[in-house]
Amino acid sequence: MTQDEIAAAIAEFDAAIARDGGADTPWLALQTLARKAIGAKLFTIMTVDMKNELARRAYTSDPVAYPTSGTKPIHRDRWFDVVHGAHRSFVANTIADISTVFGDHETIWALGCGSVINIPVVVGGELLGTVNCLDVEHHYTPERVERSRLLALPAKLAFLAAGRAAA
Repeated sequence: MTQDEIAAAIAEFDAAIARDGGADTPWLALQTLARKAIGAKLFTIMTVDMKNELARRAYTSDPVAYPTSGTKPIHRDRWFDVVHGAHRSFVANTIADISTVFGDHETIWALGCGSVINIPVVVGGELLGTVNCLDVEHHYTPERVERSRLLALPAKLAFLAAGRAAA
């Protein structure tokens, strides 16, 4: 992706959330940006409630396989240590590696995905949630992982805009 393509994708993201205050608009705009920047067959947003140790899917590109209803408990494992503890992106590039931290790995595989990057969204030292991109095995190369850093600021803005839309 060239600098001009990056600039155009970010401008498109900005324009989308500036003109439309719909509840899913920030997530759709971020999904479009993520797909252009790093690729994502499956795109989801998780929010976290650390007080109650619960995670909730706030958005999904596949509402049949991954609906947005309900919550799930937060598990303290190596994924937790990377994302919650160190506030770094978690990357797994094979379904075997994914299966060590995600109990739904069979669903992930059935959707044609075998790699994942979970990007933490942190504001004021607090983890608000994660941007989750999944694609074919070995998709999240070091170059794509580096490029995923471009999503950090737009992700924060999307969480802010989604909070406004929900209020």
